[in-house]
Amino acid sequence: MALNPEPRFSRRAVLLAAGGLLAGCSRQPEADTVHLRLATGPAGAVYRRIGGALAEHVSERVPGVTLVTVPSRASADNIRMLRAGEVHLGLTSLDALIATDGSAPAGLSAICRLYDSHLHLVVMAGSEIGEFRDLHGRRVSLGAHESGTEFTSLRVLELGRMRTDGRYLSQAESAAALRDGEIDAMFSLTGVPTPAVTELARRHPIRLIPLDAQADALFSAFPGPYAPATIPATAYTGVPATRTVAVPNVLLVRDDLPDGLVHAITDTIFTHTGTIISASRDDAEAVPEAWQINVRTGISTASIPLHPGAAAWFRDRKR
Repeated sequence: MALNPEPRFSRRAVLLAAGGLLAGCSRQPEADTVHLRLATGPAGAVYRRIGGALAEHVSERVPGVTLVTVPSRASADNIRMLRAGEVHLGLTSLDALIATDGSAPAGLSAICRLYDSHLHLVVMAGSEIGEFRDLHGRRVSLGAHESGTEFTSLRVLELGRMRTDGRYLSQAESAAALRDGEIDAMFSLTGVPTPAVTELARRHPIRLIPLDAQADALFSAFPGPYAPATIPATAYTGVPATRTVAVPNVLLVRDDLPDGLVHAITDTIFTHTGTIISASRDDAEAVPEAWQINVRTGISTASIPLHPGAAAWFRDRKR
């Protein structure tokens, strides 16, 4: 029997759906509430911000469910925690998720595609670095260990046969180190604008190094998760539009999360996207990436299969 395209989930229905929820997870549901955990990212990253917005709206609108965020080092760390049963949901960049054979890690599937991240290469305005090849031998933050930034920046450097003095710093740590002259440049794979770079640009003149040639190299070497893109001139104070590469971000879920529960979460994300966008327009902690969340692109998770509960929701929307 087909599910209602716009279901109304009762507390009892959700609790029954989650009855066998992740027996191996460190937190078990209480008698009257399902407690879920969402792996996000480090301080200064968009994952932390958009993950918080999603958790708030799911907790408010899915009966009997509380979703809390778990800080992390981002993409690869989130995948690790999901596979270990430490969290139920997690955010990841698509390139860090897809293995060499194009498949997702066993036991994981997608709820949806959320928004695209852009690879930033940031330097201070007075830096001698004017283009990608000037990174040779320089002190460069490659992002935190197990982050999407680390994964993609290492690919870019390897394809360009570029040797650097790599440092592994979070978004906020990278911005502070760049400001203080402890590093010469920082990579950041994140939404636009990203909080750490925004704050840096407000206080100190910065530049973004074009990565259009590197975008072409990534697209040729690894077809699928990469596309040429532009960071707009409106993103950061005093910084012109800059060519770079974009990578989709996916909301992952463990396969053993019940179909009805995932259906309810998917319905909440897309039915109430307007609420998240409205909050983004007015709140100090704005979430501009929420503008990218829509049904048309949400189903586009490349070779990563949708969880059956999410697939049912998208299928019902077409009827």
